[in-house]
Amino acid sequence: MKKLLLGLAVVGGQLVFAQKVAGVKVENAQKKEQPATISKEKVSLYNDNFLKFVDALQASDRVTINGLLSEKVKEIVTDDVLKKVKEGIDPNKKLEILKAGYYKTMDGTNHPSIKYKYAGEPSSREAITAVFEDDGKILGVLPAK
Repeated sequence: MKKLLLGLAVVGGQLVFAQKVAGVKVENAQKKEQPATISKEKVSLYNDNFLKFVDALQASDRVTINGLLSEKVKEIVTDDVLKKVKEGIDPNKKLEILKAGYYKTMDGTNHPSIKYKYAGEPSSREAITAVFEDDGKILGVLPAK
């Protein structure tokens, strides 16, 4: 009997000191993300800048390349990096836009990006991705190779 009373006292004590939660509200409800689209004018601006970048890259025109690059990446883009990007883009093939959207960087920021494929190729296996700032400056290029 003593054990039963002791057990009831322990359970009763827990119930007495338990916190009562009433009226719980979720303040930051998760919203479904809708795919964002980039306006045709912006896509045209980004495409023009990328094509200028590719032409300057093939001509090894460092002044033009620096003018098209974002300030954030200018100090880390070396001649070796540009050489690897140049080797990853075939200058004999024409590029066409495969898809325009957003690219999420490691810091969690979404930047506009355009995926390119070579004209006449049915698959997007050898796609080149260019990531831009909102003003059209190039943040990064992920070559196909």
